[in-house]
Amino acid sequence: MSNAAGTAHPNPEELGAPDLKAAGLQLWIHGRQFPDSPDYYDGNWLRVTAHTGATGASVWASGAILMVPDLVRWADQCDALAKGESQDAQLAPMEPELKVRIRQVDHLGHLTMQVLITPDNLTQEHSFEFEIDQSYLAGIASQCRSIADAYPVRGEAPKDGA
Repeated sequence: MSNAAGTAHPNPEELGAPDLKAAGLQLWIHGRQFPDSPDYYDGNWLRVTAHTGATGASVWASGAILMVPDLVRWADQCDALAKGESQDAQLAPMEPELKVRIRQVDHLGHLTMQVLITPDNLTQEHSFEFEIDQSYLAGIASQCRSIADAYPVRGEAPKDGA
């Protein structure tokens, strides 16, 4: 697995098929960080391996860097983008290792997907941009919801200002 020094990365064959794949982004879910916690914050963290690659570059990040509600929110935003109700859809977890933003480029269904990924947010930044089209959105939303089905949201989100 990846470590802060970046000396090793997972073997994709050992990881198997990714739980989410879109353009150059791949995401594997390994389970909950705190499998016994019913709490909204502790119970929803997922242990993941994320990979993004393009010509000449391959970046891996891993750890408890995503929460189930992050994926549910991204699925809903992808649906809104597909319906023309929004200009973008973002996977924006609290942790800085992985961020994804899909934004509308024109009214013909062309989109860009920007992936920000790093195994060490204190010393590195890696940005990838992929041209995609609206046909990707349903697949991303479906894959996010499949993950949420396997790892249902636990607890209730705190109210604003709590």
